[in-house]
Amino acid sequence: MFEFLYLEVLYLLIIPFIFIFLVRKSKSLKAIFSKEVIKEIYIKKSGFSKRLRAYILIFSLIFGIISLARPVMQNGEIKIKQSYTNAVIALDISNSMRVDDFFPSRFEFAKNKIYSFLDNAMDKRLGVVGFSNEAFMISPLTSDFSSLKYLISNLNFSNLNLQGTDIYSLLRSVDTIFKDEKNKILVLFSDGGDNKDFSKEIKFAKENKISVFVYLTATNKGGLFKAPNGDVVLLKANQNIKDLALKTGGAYMQSSLNNDDMKALNSLISSKFRNNEIKDEMIKDQKELFYYPLCLAIVLFFMANFSLPFRRKT
Repeated sequence: MFEFLYLEVLYLLIIPFIFIFLVRKSKSLKAIFSKEVIKEIYIKKSGFSKRLRAYILIFSLIFGIISLARPVMQNGEIKIKQSYTNAVIALDISNSMRVDDFFPSRFEFAKNKIYSFLDNAMDKRLGVVGFSNEAFMISPLTSDFSSLKYLISNLNFSNLNLQGTDIYSLLRSVDTIFKDEKNKILVLFSDGGDNKDFSKEIKFAKENKISVFVYLTATNKGGLFKAPNGDVVLLKANQNIKDLALKTGGAYMQSSLNNDDMKALNSLISSKFRNNEIKDEMIKDQKELFYYPLCLAIVLFFMANFSLPFRRKT
């Protein structure tokens, strides 16, 4: 079945038809001057007339618009088998992530690590959650990693004003996202917050079968942070969060400037939670036809602007 993917683009066809009307209404020299005057002022030349060039350009525009509307030939649907692992990425957006022990900040460093993680996660569907004293969804589970990168790149502290690091609230949100799935995988990018004891979070994660993979985005040396009350404090990586990772069946990684660590983290998750369940997915079988009108548009455009000379009869 033939159809246009962007049918609304065809409304632009009104523009070339307006041009056709204007060209038809325009007066030629013959309508203005007598035959005797035309013979005196007319210069013989090769190539298309201006009126013909105008029509060719108009038809070039018409075929260009048709090409933009993406004509396709639909051949029905194809059933394909897919196997992938679902995981949620959590990004810490608390004020402590402003610290610059990683350049330019822990927050930007974590975002760059997530980009690298996405580049190596072709066998996964990923969701993204932001959290501090509360958690909020940035994206549900998807395999459209370009959109995920765009959403993450637009996160900044100018439109976020959250304090604290409540990982328990994050785990509850992750449990809601996964619902009744067998494997609930959380990849956490955080400086660890200031909790000394994660027993509450560990208990909840175990009860709800959430495996937490922690990537600690802070250094043991730490960095200076100006608190809301004006005090300047030294904030270091909270190593206590390691218990949350190791006791929930996940893994713990210390931050590194080498992006190979994201490849290793992906491989570790894939090996521990290899999804043997194969799901059927329907995709459309369609043949693109846009290049036919596009080629015509290009040919007509060049004909109008670089027409081949021909002899006129005298």
